[in-house]
Amino acid sequence: MTARSRPYGSWPSPISADAVARHGTAPNWPDGLGSEAWWTESRPAEGGRVTLRRTRLDEADGDVETVLPAPWNARSRVHEYGGRPYVLLRGVDGPVSVFCEYSDQRLYRYAPGPAPRTGFPASGAAPTAITPRPDVPCAYRYAELIAGPDGDEVWCLRETHTGPSPTDVTRAIVAVPLDGSAARDPGAVRVIAEDHHFLACLRLSPDGRKLSWIGWDHPSMPWDSTHLRVAVVRGGRAAAPRTIAGGPEEAVVQAEWMDPSTLCCVTDPGGWWNPHQVTLTDEGEVVREPVNLVRRPEEFGGPLWQLGMRWSLPLRNGRIAAVHGRATTRLGLLSPDSGEILDIDTPHTEWPGKLASAGEGDTLLGIAAAPDLPAEVLAVSLSDRSWWSLDRPRGVTGTVDTPFAEYLPLPEARVFTGADERDVHANVYRPHNPGFSGRAGELPPFVVWAHGGPTSRAPMVYDLEIAYFTSRGLGVVEVNYGGSTGFGRAYRERLRDSWGIVDVQDCVSVARALIDEGEADPARLAIRGGSAGGWTTAAALTGTTVFRCGTIMYPILDLTGWRTGETHDFESQYLESLVGPWPEAEQRYRDRSPVNHAEAITAPFLLLQGLEDEICPPVQCERFLDRLRGRGIPHAYLAFEGEQHGFRRESTMRTALHAELSLYAQVFGFETDAPTVELHP
Repeated sequence: MTARSRPYGSWPSPISADAVARHGTAPNWPDGLGSEAWWTESRPAEGGRVTLRRTRLDEADGDVETVLPAPWNARSRVHEYGGRPYVLLRGVDGPVSVFCEYSDQRLYRYAPGPAPRTGFPASGAAPTAITPRPDVPCAYRYAELIAGPDGDEVWCLRETHTGPSPTDVTRAIVAVPLDGSAARDPGAVRVIAEDHHFLACLRLSPDGRKLSWIGWDHPSMPWDSTHLRVAVVRGGRAAAPRTIAGGPEEAVVQAEWMDPSTLCCVTDPGGWWNPHQVTLTDEGEVVREPVNLVRRPEEFGGPLWQLGMRWSLPLRNGRIAAVHGRATTRLGLLSPDSGEILDIDTPHTEWPGKLASAGEGDTLLGIAAAPDLPAEVLAVSLSDRSWWSLDRPRGVTGTVDTPFAEYLPLPEARVFTGADERDVHANVYRPHNPGFSGRAGELPPFVVWAHGGPTSRAPMVYDLEIAYFTSRGLGVVEVNYGGSTGFGRAYRERLRDSWGIVDVQDCVSVARALIDEGEADPARLAIRGGSAGGWTTAAALTGTTVFRCGTIMYPILDLTGWRTGETHDFESQYLESLVGPWPEAEQRYRDRSPVNHAEAITAPFLLLQGLEDEICPPVQCERFLDRLRGRGIPHAYLAFEGEQHGFRRESTMRTALHAELSLYAQVFGFETDAPTVELHP
């Protein structure tokens, strides 16, 4: 195909906003029991609900069944970010699922019958509630579900909302009977342990005699300082828990039992999340201090934004399956004795911490992706290290039909030089379309993407949202600014007391470097981001003049409001490390907040917000717009009913993408077929 010359931004592309929204469907949270493999899948076309799917491992190219029909929605609201929403248990007629239903946050027991089947079993049985209905809707929320030691209970984390404030919350590890008695009698739910304010990663030892979990308290976040706790189980309760790892300036993010007396924990006393081994007595006392199994300047873990993460998984053969890496990640088999890692040979470059076992422990399950491969559920044979996809089967040649393959940009992981000569990691996506090229002498517009978190990372994976722009002739660069994960604790802690400074400086440094290299048009730079990325975008637009426009999505705009009750409990004291202690640093909170510098903004912008967002509520956007009123800055505010933090509905995704492209077309001066969003002064 001969490429035709056409202005950047105006290239025709088959990647429509509808296509991007439809590809919002993604597998997540694999689990296995016997010959079955299960996972969750989001459905933007069904209002963003999350369903359960499954297939058989003992059938080549087995059918994939949707287990949980509409309107059931398997999604937890613990911490508002949720996590793994279900557990599989052994039933008389195949696996039984216990899942958290989004609409009321109660736990439901569901026995769908043997796979493969479609919809409800012939008996017409529907999921049955096994937890009580609280007086206030969704006041009880559940996550981190595991099978109890005797097979008649589910043990889990319960989050109880006790009052009108978002921080009126208590948490406990509880036992829920599977017989449904607790749905009628709340007293049937037994408290196993009440410990730190935040709890995660509860695990029973193989003999059922000890329980481990991770705990932390305000103002720490789970990547700052956590404690690995172990207690002996007596009378169905955790007795005298002990801290066996973690503490100040150390964050244990996962722990798994290798045998009844040995834990593998992922922690970072050396500045990187590496796997460690802890040996215990029968009473849970530490025999010797944690031993680092493989000392590498790589991350074998990540931030606990969601509950249920598994970056490491002990195997029956004595090895440990481990996700590890820096800018990219891969799956390896770790030998605890030698520290040797044997990586599984797959074309995937990103393995989130979503490992599980299946079969009789001889098959490993995970989610994996690459820049040219959408996220898929993989099964790995531990006998010969072969692998296959469970939801996107390959043909005879081993290839898979990747949608829009010709139009995907090839990302480049770069390290730029930022302020104070510090390294800044970023992923560069140049404009790409096999049918078009830019006009001679023209440089492309570039959009800087600031990820959320901010303690997070932008991975290089198949992303039609990025390709939507690059296939039209806009460049995209994702900046893993200081504070991002994946590059060690020192890089992560660059943002301490410096949020709104380091992140903005790093985004500006990358943009200017692309200009200096002749990659980007200095007059056509934009910035966009959601959540914490929305904060960085707003801070860049109010504090610099580098960007000609910006897209601000479900942002934090007022630090003072966010610190004093305008967010959920999990992040209510996050700013203590990002900005400074409250109220001692109150003036710093005010000085950095974009809401207090609305008069400084000169660039057109788009503001996108979900009206049911409990994390970054609409009031912050409304306050920002009130202070901007009358200043004549072209902007559009789109608020979406039924959306929370991040957009899940197909219609919302489509509208948001159209509006964003329209903003860039109007400001940068190119033609587009996207509906025009009206920018009002």
